[in-house]
Amino acid sequence: MEYRTLGSTGTKVSELCFGTWRFAMESNGTVETDYDTAHDLLDTAWENGINFIDTANVYGSPNGTSEEWIGDWLSEYDREDFVIASKVYFPFDGWGEPGPNDSGLSRKHIRAQIEGTLDRLGTDYLDVYYIHRWDDETPIEETLATLTELVDEGKVNYLGASTMAAWQLTKALWKSNVNGFERFDVTQPMYHAAASGPVEDYLDVCADQDIAVCPYSPLAGGLPDRQVRTRRRHPGRSRADLVDYFEDYYMSEEGWEILDEIRAVADELDATPAQVALRWLIQQREFSCTPIVGARTTDQLEENVGAADIELSGEQYDRIENVGRDE
Repeated sequence: MEYRTLGSTGTKVSELCFGTWRFAMESNGTVETDYDTAHDLLDTAWENGINFIDTANVYGSPNGTSEEWIGDWLSEYDREDFVIASKVYFPFDGWGEPGPNDSGLSRKHIRAQIEGTLDRLGTDYLDVYYIHRWDDETPIEETLATLTELVDEGKVNYLGASTMAAWQLTKALWKSNVNGFERFDVTQPMYHAAASGPVEDYLDVCADQDIAVCPYSPLAGGLPDRQVRTRRRHPGRSRADLVDYFEDYYMSEEGWEILDEIRAVADELDATPAQVALRWLIQQREFSCTPIVGARTTDQLEENVGAADIELSGEQYDRIENVGRDE
């Protein structure tokens, strides 16, 4: 595992970030990742050189459980060995029925949530604090001023922005510049090799401003390891197995062609499609990219970590990059 600076900051992170959104998450009444499995996964991440851990205050059922489990695990290690990120925006259900100020990015809500996050993680500070979404109801100046106070107080090292439009990120950066606020140094968009459209403008901003990109869902919901040609042989069959959300976002004809190319490169490198898809992100040329990987099992995580052990040639990178584009 190699390490790189996080955008324009001086902090070094592993080439992969470990995401914990499945910790204590209930699906159809079943917990996807229980306490013991969560700690096994964290051990596996650390043993393989991953020092960057991503969570959020609303991960887990009840909310906050993911942070609590990480905090329990972190108590057995040296906090300074890790780069820990969490988020704020959504209603936190630990207080019961959300009130009118129990969500968003107001000073009141941010101030209330940072204390709970730090307490659950058992730490005095976060390395990265993301706004989980853009808040149309709170002036961005209020949000940035409050986050800047947290940096000044030593509770947060860097600010991050997750899932917003390019114009919103640009506006926030401009407001930081003219008002002397801390700026967003890290972003967390949904991005992978088959993604296109509005995310391209967003990534252009990140490249221009030297902002680190930590994409979530970098494997398109596990699609690189699916039998991606099935849909062409049996129209509608494989799509029926996908959540509508992933269908709409990933399953263009171009997307299937890119996934086919990923599988071809994987055969050439004696790697898995997932490893190639992750490596393509790690090797992004225009901006620093650290994919967030989640896993249900330690074997799955070990496979993902194998992306750090392969290298795409320039020709292989370009083949994936240029699928569907005019030469």
